[in-house]
Amino acid sequence: MMTDYPTTPLNRVKRNPKRAVYDRAQIHGILDAAMLCHVAYVIDEQPFCTPTIHWREGETLYWHGSSASRALRAQAEGLRVCLTVTHLDGLVLARSAFNHSCNFRSAMIFGTAELVREPEEKAQALMAITDRLLPGRNAELRAMTSQEIKATSVVRMEIEAASAKVRAVNVGDDDEDGSHPVWAGVIPVQTVIGTPAPSPALMPGISLPAHLAPFAVGRRLDDALLETQAIYDLQK
Repeated sequence: MMTDYPTTPLNRVKRNPKRAVYDRAQIHGILDAAMLCHVAYVIDEQPFCTPTIHWREGETLYWHGSSASRALRAQAEGLRVCLTVTHLDGLVLARSAFNHSCNFRSAMIFGTAELVREPEEKAQALMAITDRLLPGRNAELRAMTSQEIKATSVVRMEIEAASAKVRAVNVGDDDEDGSHPVWAGVIPVQTVIGTPAPSPALMPGISLPAHLAPFAVGRRLDDALLETQAIYDLQK
């Protein structure tokens, strides 16, 4: 398998190409470090963009939702889609409004969505979303009912083209602005894991299970998700 995704007119980064990334492993890392993506598509000439939870199996992306979802019903028949993920890593404050920016990691993925129709494959995919995000949790849960499986649709998409953009530098001031007397620099931004709030109906004596260890209080969410992806890949 090639290290980079092929660069085509579809995925070529045109604006600030110095920030472009086509490396397969780095793009996978941006996808795997996120729990939420946005899926863009067109129905009856009207553009839509839907946020959803995604997960990756090699070169295949999956997402799921209600079987009654108009978006998933449209995607079931082979709809062209664009899936994006973005991480905000910092606010970049310059000495002019024009040069303000942000540090980020983003990925844009192109492909054709299709419904997972085979019942056993669908059930396995629904198990996989929990295994990927929370390795070991399925073993402690009650089994999904046939009605729950029926009420949920799973969509998959082979990655046909992909690219990423990354900005991870300090301020890009104009030379003549360097002496302007105002603070400039980067304010880091992170999504961190908070203190768990137990269910009001939790039975006495039940503590946090070992499989939640990656989600330690104060840890970065993207680091936790990269760890659970690595665990999932090893267990497959």
